[in-house]
Amino acid sequence: RVALPCYYLTLRSRKPLNPAYPEHLVTLGDHIRKRRIDLGLRKKDVARIVNATTSSVTNWEQGRSNPGLYLLPKVIKFLGYDPMPTAPTSVGEKIKAYRRKKGLSIKKFARIVGVDPTTMAGWEIGVFAPNAISLARLYRILE
Repeated sequence: RVALPCYYLTLRSRKPLNPAYPEHLVTLGDHIRKRRIDLGLRKKDVARIVNATTSSVTNWEQGRSNPGLYLLPKVIKFLGYDPMPTAPTSVGEKIKAYRRKKGLSIKKFARIVGVDPTTMAGWEIGVFAPNAISLARLYRILE
């Protein structure tokens, strides 16, 4: 009789990704879902972290809605990065980026700057520009 050699073979492969794992990060909800799955968290855990409801997190992840402006700072902190970074060039873009980062409505930011909300909205969309005094005040806040 001839003895057959024995081979011990160990196969290794990566665990398949969760089917809910987004292939492409397009929406803010995709970023939230990816981070949640990477951390092994449930939607209810994310909701607690960002101070929202579980159904809100579900709606964000499924692209039905986006987080309210007031929640964006907490969402960005949860993600660890801003998924929609901007390189603002105009005064209006700088105002909008600042408000988004801080979670401020036009009305609240206008109160901080000391102008009417309609005036602030006009600056933001570029209908008109702030005068020199308002511009200086704005830049002190934005920088």
